[in-house]
Amino acid sequence: MIGISNGFDGLIDGTFRALGARDVGGILPHGGTILQTRRSERFFKPEHRQAARHQAQTAGIDALVVIGGEGSMRGAHALAGLGMRVMVVPASIDNDMVGTDVSIGVDTALNTIVDAVDKLRDTASSHTRCFLVETMGRGCGYLAVVAGVVCGAEMVLVPEIESSVSEVLDAIRDAHRRGKSNAIIIVAEGAGTRIGELLKAIEETDVGFHARASRLGHIQRGGSPTAFDRMLAARLGRKAVDALLAGESDALVGLSGRTIETVPVRDIIDRQREPSLEYFEMVKVLAR
Repeated sequence: MIGISNGFDGLIDGTFRALGARDVGGILPHGGTILQTRRSERFFKPEHRQAARHQAQTAGIDALVVIGGEGSMRGAHALAGLGMRVMVVPASIDNDMVGTDVSIGVDTALNTIVDAVDKLRDTASSHTRCFLVETMGRGCGYLAVVAGVVCGAEMVLVPEIESSVSEVLDAIRDAHRRGKSNAIIIVAEGAGTRIGELLKAIEETDVGFHARASRLGHIQRGGSPTAFDRMLAARLGRKAVDALLAGESDALVGLSGRTIETVPVRDIIDRQREPSLEYFEMVKVLAR
């Protein structure tokens, strides 16, 4: 087994190192990656892709497992077009990848959000406030909407569904009218209505609560992985290797229900994940 440092840049530069059993021992409780990762602008150019392919051949790499999000999948697909055998393991906390019910890191990020919102609610209840909590999710609101369900938020704002400032004000006002001591609004970072705009509107309107904002930021990307994420990663990794040994290539390994399956990258590379409308409606129902 050969580890490639710094993603596709490492493949271009040939920064490889052998990985034995003891080299990866003890990494289970750690977030992030021991191999490091980065975006590669060079990999967009055909000559650098050819250089990456040549480096892999020279090092005796006969197959490549790429762990990452949509950009990583596109890079893997490009290498497959050059004749390299590749398998994609989805790891994107936004959970925006088609072909898997959930990606590595999503559950850990959700648990981080839930812990933060629960703590913010203690402060909100003590001071009779509304908290606007911004989660990650530029193009996909999965984290925000699921956090909204499990945290009992009054409302969730996501990129896929348009929500107005007046709707948010009405939700907060209604929570106060029903005797709630606090209100939580969860906002995905890619939502059309920005958290600063909402904060200003709440302060200028009598909704019964004073407002505060909290941006969770990159804290969602770190921390010790949950048991679910550890098991998911182990299952996806094993399936990726088994599929390559069986002769498959240019596919994504994903969770479908309770089983791990492979999906050809060509069938999913230009598709967008559908919004979780059922969960979005659940937030509204449970907030009552």
